[in-house]
Amino acid sequence: MADIRELNPKALWRNFYRITQVPRPSGKKDKIGRFLVDFGKSLGLETLQDEVGNVLIRKPATPGMEGRKPVILQAHMDMVPQKNSDVAHDFERDPITALVDGEWVKAQSTTLGADNGIGLAAALTVLEANDIPHPDLEVFVTVDEETGMYGAFGLQPGFLKGKILLNLDSEDEGELYVGCAGGLDATMTFRYREVPVPEGDVALKVSLTGLKGGHSGMDIVLQRANANKLMFRFLREAVAEYEARLACIEGGSLRNAIPREAFAVVTVPADGVDDLIELVETYRDLFISEYRHKEDNIDLTVEETALPAGLIPEEVQDDLIHAVCACPDGVFRFIDDVPGIVETSNNLAIVKSDGSTIVAKSLLRSSVESRKEELADMVESVFALAGAQVEFSGGYPGWAPDMQSPILQTMKRVYKQRFGKEPKVMIIHAGLECGILGTHYPGMDMISFGPTIRHPHSPDEKVNIESVGKFWEYLLATLAEIPA
Repeated sequence: MADIRELNPKALWRNFYRITQVPRPSGKKDKIGRFLVDFGKSLGLETLQDEVGNVLIRKPATPGMEGRKPVILQAHMDMVPQKNSDVAHDFERDPITALVDGEWVKAQSTTLGADNGIGLAAALTVLEANDIPHPDLEVFVTVDEETGMYGAFGLQPGFLKGKILLNLDSEDEGELYVGCAGGLDATMTFRYREVPVPEGDVALKVSLTGLKGGHSGMDIVLQRANANKLMFRFLREAVAEYEARLACIEGGSLRNAIPREAFAVVTVPADGVDDLIELVETYRDLFISEYRHKEDNIDLTVEETALPAGLIPEEVQDDLIHAVCACPDGVFRFIDDVPGIVETSNNLAIVKSDGSTIVAKSLLRSSVESRKEELADMVESVFALAGAQVEFSGGYPGWAPDMQSPILQTMKRVYKQRFGKEPKVMIIHAGLECGILGTHYPGMDMISFGPTIRHPHSPDEKVNIESVGKFWEYLLATLAEIPA
């Protein structure tokens, strides 16, 4: 396959390649932070790193652009570490293997990190170029955006000097984002002491794999299957009708990724093994049929496994199953006056046991604060009734759109001049850092745009090659047209 460093624009793709060679999963910022600091200093540019690890690189205006408003190019340095369960890849040590696949660049059975690596590569390429007109420029790169926007939250007033912020973290070329949803993390915890396995029981491992998953904000509108919801739908009947007992559960891995896989170990009486195997086959066929227009690789399998040391107590097991089955998941409401755009949603992202606790995690999103609170009340009510301890954390604000924004008017004009059509002006159902940054810097003129990325936060992630070229051309044309 072709080397991504030979794609056009070559300077951008070569910087993206360099980024793929630096391990940068969320929560592990040291290596990528050092890379960015060294990058800025190697160019002789003012380079700063704040207390939380955010990196800021400043570049003076090119001749003739000194009187224009100063601009911030903003991206985040971390990526979502997702891989298929049968792939050996250590995101803290191994580079990403990026491959050209026709019109797309993707990774080898892992997330690619185009979210937000392409935007970051574009910003770095502007920094190192000598032939790109631009006003006074700041490249601001945040830490741990994907796990809670901690870099944006940790930003201190006065650190940035720019007046216009171009967030390079959107995922559809030709679309300009002027608003986003706020978010809230929910953690539901059950505590228990294991009980003995009934004498004569046989242990079975049930595996649900092959789902597409995806970004819990961008892709929630696609109404793909949630592995946790499907697994517990199966478990409910297995427990109620087939004397199954739950030993352990592991579904999903990241709060902002729609769960693609779930695994459960159950025990059943020896004479019920064949019936449970038949039930697995029934549910596999049912899931395939129900999601035939959304998923193309669902697989539900079962195999005998070693007896567990103990089981989740029956009353906790039943409460857990009822709570997960009842928990709202997916799209909750659409925006009334913007057809097709999600207003409020919930992603039941993780359900995992460890022998003494079961932790379930959800990420709630809404562009309407009161709706987010309503949905939080529903999630809390369901799990509280089931006996779980419920905690909320990591709340962040949405970004209210300003349809009269000066940078929006400039970018609409530039896009039409360059590409012969109007860009779409959008509100995104995902958390962009603009909402938080706006609280630190009220009045900053902000907009978000980027190339076309599909299936972020999943091993199917890919970025469209042609769209990267258009995104780059558009960025340069915008920098040249920044008003005074």
